[in-house]
Amino acid sequence: MEIKNNTTFMALSPHNGLSYKYIAPNSADGFTFVCFNSLTGDKTMWETGIGAKFINQGHGLLTWNMRGQANSPFSNGEIHEDNIVADAIRLLKKVEPQNPVFIGLSVGGLYAAKVHLGKESYPCLGLVLINTLREIGPRLSWINKSLVRLVETGGLDLLRDVYSPLLFGEKWQAQNRENFLKSYSYTPIKKNDGAWHLLKAGENTKWNVNWETINVPVFNITGLQDQIFRNDKIIAEMLTQFQNIKSIEYKDAGHMIPVEIPEQLAKDILKFIERL
Repeated sequence: MEIKNNTTFMALSPHNGLSYKYIAPNSADGFTFVCFNSLTGDKTMWETGIGAKFINQGHGLLTWNMRGQANSPFSNGEIHEDNIVADAIRLLKKVEPQNPVFIGLSVGGLYAAKVHLGKESYPCLGLVLINTLREIGPRLSWINKSLVRLVETGGLDLLRDVYSPLLFGEKWQAQNRENFLKSYSYTPIKKNDGAWHLLKAGENTKWNVNWETINVPVFNITGLQDQIFRNDKIIAEMLTQFQNIKSIEYKDAGHMIPVEIPEQLAKDILKFIERL
């Protein structure tokens, strides 16, 4: 099923807003999958991948681009973790999705957890974390700063050329290698670009969630070919903190699981919600 282009816009202030798309479930017992982007993500990733499979099963879908992402304008100083979380809560309160299940990719999973747990929270019925669990030590702090340095040097094209072999699994790399390293000419990103502000926000994101306080079922998904954010020892330790968690690993995928193996991912998430 193809998702029709019914994107809507929610103004946050005169110069800030969110581009979003909402499709309601087609029955009273259907779930709405609420999808949280990564910092360099786009809502179309969900809509053209696992989202269509959820809708085919009668469920709903809510996707949006954060301030600074495509068609979501921003003002300088307005892109930071607190606003990312607050914007999501504001959108959820506007849409009021039926039976929400939060899905977050990478740092999007952290934001999803904070939306569920925060002081001005919007609770969900279940939480899906895709390559989210990590601790920010010296290595990941260095990486977060290097992301900004790379785009300042050569824009998002240089960032993709350098990091894609570490983020994606080898099967995806083999199929998509020709789309990278096309040119020796790179254009630095401008500091008024939303992507620059989002990556700077990533440097300052606080990974301070008390995972043990999440009182809904959690589904943790790890791609074993993620060569940047995955640390098996840390993940194993963090999994013990949850009250109610199911965890699986994909040996043939890396960090970008919704792009790499959307059919298997959708199948496993649909199985997870049978518990809810």
